[in-house]
Amino acid sequence: MRLRIALLACLFAALASPALQARDTAAPPLPDASGKTAATKASAKPAAPAAIVVQDIADRADIDERYAEQVLAVATTAGTSSMKSLQKRLQQIDAFTEARSRDFRYDELKLLPAPRLESLERYWAFEARRFEALRRELREASQPYTEAAAELARRRADWDLTRQALAQDGVSQALVARTSGVVALLQQASEQLSVPLEQQLALGRRANAVDAKITANRKSVDAAIAYSDRRLGRLDSPPLWTLQAVHERGKDALASTRLALQLEFAFLGEYGASNFANQRLLQVFELSLLPLMLWLWWRTRRRTRAGQPPADAASARVLARPISTWLLLSMLAVLVLEPDAPLLVHQFAMLVALVPLLRLLPPHSKEFLGPWPYVATALYLLERLSFLLLGNLFLYRWYHFGLTVVALGLMAWLAWRARKVEVQALHGYLGPLLQGGAWFAVLVLAVSAASNLAGNLTLAEMLTSALIDSGYMALVLYAGITVFIALLGQLLPQPDGGGLRMLRNHAPQVLHVASRIAALAGVAGWLVYTANRFRIYRPLHDAIEGIVTASIQVGEIDLSLGRLLVFVLGVVLAVAFARLVRFLLREQVLPNMTLPRGVDNSVASLSYYALLFVGLLAALAAAGLQIGQLAFLFGAMGVGIGLGLQDVVKNFVSGLILMFERPVQPGDVVDVSGTSGRVGEIGMRATTIRTFDGADVVVPNGMLLADKFTNWTLHDQHRRIDIAVGVAYGSDPERVANLLLEVVKGTPGIVDVPSPAVLFSGFGASSLDFAVRGWTHDFDNWPTIRSQLATRLYAALLDAGIEIPFPQQDLHLRSLSDDVARRLRGAGGGEDPPPA
Repeated sequence: MRLRIALLACLFAALASPALQARDTAAPPLPDASGKTAATKASAKPAAPAAIVVQDIADRADIDERYAEQVLAVATTAGTSSMKSLQKRLQQIDAFTEARSRDFRYDELKLLPAPRLESLERYWAFEARRFEALRRELREASQPYTEAAAELARRRADWDLTRQALAQDGVSQALVARTSGVVALLQQASEQLSVPLEQQLALGRRANAVDAKITANRKSVDAAIAYSDRRLGRLDSPPLWTLQAVHERGKDALASTRLALQLEFAFLGEYGASNFANQRLLQVFELSLLPLMLWLWWRTRRRTRAGQPPADAASARVLARPISTWLLLSMLAVLVLEPDAPLLVHQFAMLVALVPLLRLLPPHSKEFLGPWPYVATALYLLERLSFLLLGNLFLYRWYHFGLTVVALGLMAWLAWRARKVEVQALHGYLGPLLQGGAWFAVLVLAVSAASNLAGNLTLAEMLTSALIDSGYMALVLYAGITVFIALLGQLLPQPDGGGLRMLRNHAPQVLHVASRIAALAGVAGWLVYTANRFRIYRPLHDAIEGIVTASIQVGEIDLSLGRLLVFVLGVVLAVAFARLVRFLLREQVLPNMTLPRGVDNSVASLSYYALLFVGLLAALAAAGLQIGQLAFLFGAMGVGIGLGLQDVVKNFVSGLILMFERPVQPGDVVDVSGTSGRVGEIGMRATTIRTFDGADVVVPNGMLLADKFTNWTLHDQHRRIDIAVGVAYGSDPERVANLLLEVVKGTPGIVDVPSPAVLFSGFGASSLDFAVRGWTHDFDNWPTIRSQLATRLYAALLDAGIEIPFPQQDLHLRSLSDDVARRLRGAGGGEDPPPA
């Protein structure tokens, strides 16, 4: 409980401060005629001006004068603090934008390396995001004033028409004077409101100018990045062997790099002070994760002392190192929740994660990774240190060349080692994949070394840094996913413990699905990161965008690959969401409610199909298709239903009837058309019955309604057990009946109500026949109970000395051949058989 209170306190502290700040800087509300604020007033089409009826002038004058007085009271102090706050923030953004525009012209941008250009791209994206938040606040602050000005103008137009009508009709001067007074007061309120409104409009015009500057700078950075990508295949430096030891970088390039670093630190300060929602979410995550890890560590130690250690070595390693786990997951959260953060933030996070990931790698990873984690981390550290030599081109290039050669040798050794230890045989497809990746890394590093020697420094830098960074990122993601799966396995409730019912019953399945999702997300993130580091993400993105946006016009329908993909994705998400809701209803929500029999299954199934239908419509809308455009398709479907889909529609309607009437439910034991089994699932078209032999039989719903079927468990789990018993002629029927009845009553599983019965059913060919009947409330085990009852009946008859006869027949021979007669006399003796 203390842990939950602490987590809630952290969450409130992280989320409350921006809300209070927004409340302090909010503009004062402007009232409307009904006393509501203009900000909450529903937008509606304004009515045309009309003169006020004479008998309503007095009441209407009171309402409009009160409204004008309220506007005057608010307009005199109209959001002074909020306007000053917005103006100050806009000035800061304008100042930063103007300074960065002067520092980095397009010619200077072309001299910057790719990482600095990426940092500038993030900076301008951050400024655009911050400016958009400011513009949204400015729009929210000015909207009440514009609505109030429009309302004042509308009311004044009504009173102007009223004054003209009164002048023509020659009514009382008192009404004319009252009308003129209202008009004057409305005019005064409009003039008073125009002052803050003009300030807001001026601020909006200045904001447009700042927006234009930010857009222009973003375009310049994009153009510089495109130029840098085109320069990858060009020689931009002298050959490595011609460099002098005192060779330094050009002053322009060095000054631009120094200025870019200054901008990076300034960007870091501005980003830290921005307090966006994702930053607050990251703070909440980090503050909540640390006490959770400490609690899991304490619980694991207590269980280990009690003789209940973690099930696997990976979980034990994670739970034994709570601080390392917290650091690794926190740094991964930085990369996920702050994708547009400054590069310094991401590089710092990657460096902080270095030691934790080595401590948290599972022991079994050494079988197929070998020394690769240590090689990857060492290369990443060495590659990060190269920025210290940026001022001296000679030292920088030789250091970069040496790093590439060392990485090339290590990758070749790892690839050869993987072949010798037969990783392919140990880990299936994973071994060949790692071995192929190692040889691909060897090829890339060889190209990088050759490019550095020839003088293509840009290509060499990109290949080496991209390869090292992507390898290290793969290691970080692997360790993070391993830690996540281990923690999730510890947090899921045990089958014999507390927690949510659905998690207790399906913990292995939940863990498996979560592991698959985490692995897919990790692979997708790594592919995007790697493509971006190798500078192919932009051209791939542009090429894919061009393919998916290409459209074909078919009548009124605009078809494109992108819309098709959106539709398919929408349908997949709708199916997944519908299944999740059905699962939650069946496993967690409905079992905790007191409902009539079968209602829970009907609610879950109908919710599933309703969500599918809504999801299909949403997918069509997301793909840009309208229902009216699909009229032809729906008409064709109607014809198809009328001609060949009668059975499908019949089964669908039958499924709806089964959902509402509930004559059969999952788990019922039924007999349908000679098929006996237990109902598995009732769908909209068919019902699945699993026979007692293990076969799944799909029965159309129409057959369940059209044909007669037997439901053994419709209202209860009762089942009558019948056993026929025959005793030898000469037995006392009353004694036999009492004995059998006593045995039935003493058999476990046979209930007293309805009472058991033993009936003398008749005279058989060789026995007196009795019918033994007993009831059980355990339908699932009735064959076992019947078997036990039959065994006890047989034993009781044997103990009582009552014979259970078997069929006997007498054979009378009228004639035989002489040969058969002699054989019979020789075999058994006795009387002679009759002659043939």
